[in-house]
Amino acid sequence: MAALALYMRCAAKPLLPVVQTWDLEARRWVRALRRSPVKVVFPSGEVLEQRRAPGKQPRKTVPEASPQEQRHKQPLHISPSQTPSTWEEAGLHYDKAFPGDRRLRSVMTIVKSRSFREKQGKILLEGRRLIADALQAGAVPKVFFFSRLEYIKELPTDKLKGVSLIKVKFEDIKDWSDLVAPQGIMGIFAKPDCVKMTYPKNQLHHSLPLLLICDNLRDPGNLGTILRSAAGAGCSKVLLTKGCVDAWEPKVLRAGMGAHFQVPIISNLEWESVPNYLPPDTRVYVADNCGLYAQAQMSNKASDHGWVCDRRYLKFHKYEEEAEEEGKDLEIRARKGWLPELEVQSYDLDWTQAPAAVVVGGETHGLSLESLQLAESTGGKRLLIPVVPGVDSLNSAMAASILLFEGKRQLRVRVEHLSRDRSYP
Repeated sequence: MAALALYMRCAAKPLLPVVQTWDLEARRWVRALRRSPVKVVFPSGEVLEQRRAPGKQPRKTVPEASPQEQRHKQPLHISPSQTPSTWEEAGLHYDKAFPGDRRLRSVMTIVKSRSFREKQGKILLEGRRLIADALQAGAVPKVFFFSRLEYIKELPTDKLKGVSLIKVKFEDIKDWSDLVAPQGIMGIFAKPDCVKMTYPKNQLHHSLPLLLICDNLRDPGNLGTILRSAAGAGCSKVLLTKGCVDAWEPKVLRAGMGAHFQVPIISNLEWESVPNYLPPDTRVYVADNCGLYAQAQMSNKASDHGWVCDRRYLKFHKYEEEAEEEGKDLEIRARKGWLPELEVQSYDLDWTQAPAAVVVGGETHGLSLESLQLAESTGGKRLLIPVVPGVDSLNSAMAASILLFEGKRQLRVRVEHLSRDRSYP
């Protein structure tokens, strides 16, 4: 009996409450009305006010502006370089590169092959500042590779029309670049022509009657540093003879820090054509590494008269294994009076009376015989930078910097003396 009573009580009171279907649907309907109230429009045109959830404030209605106010309202001006839509409306579009794209392969070819750069007439520039300097100077871009769209939008829009814009992965640019921290943008340009370039007005204003001739410079870092010093000193022109490293090699561009677009550079010249690029009455001076060594010796040998010095100082387009035969040949030529005799002069004496050109040779091969002949024919001399005995000679970049800025100092002093003489008649 007790079990039967317990069963009857459990059956009378269910374990879970029973929810009627119509009640559940009604609750859902109420919640829907609270979330999305509706407007009721009567036939008379009267609008019933909306019912809103308790605790919420009614939204203020903004009166519509009159047509006259809309006409006088100025639209917001947005720069084309800030929004993709306006940027594309200017006619600029970019493509995304896919793995195996042949255009990516050409970048590495340009970087590694000098013959390809010279044959195709194209160079590779990396970094936003260098690319901006090139565009400002009038260099013609062909293709840009970039990893972020913001990098390409920083460049002038008018300079990008007709240029292929290709978005690549940053890992690809990192593989191509020699920089420790690549900047994410690289550009292929047509090889600049110094005649068509537009150099900065400030640079042209400070230009001096001083030229630099690079002879047998093989080190990219040295050449880039020399070009930077030439631009800083105010050289009017830089001439590179055959045998020098390519001025548009990436390492030279990186060391030059934009000097390529500040001073005219004429490359790959034969010595016979060098005088054609010199102003009238120009005197050619050569940076001497062994004048002091030569003067210290008293002998009839050619190597003791400044024509040929120790192998560390001066070589004539020869390698080390040919130095012995070369020395004998030069001694014979010196006895016949064939080699030029150039007077040695200290670098801090006045040598800028006339337009001057300074020849700087490479550390490995040194000055060429043609440079000495040109200096002799123009009445030039050897410019000696004395160093402490026993210390090796200065490298080419340091010697060029010293001579160029010394020439600039001499020209400045001369101008100051002339102005002082005019003020005191």
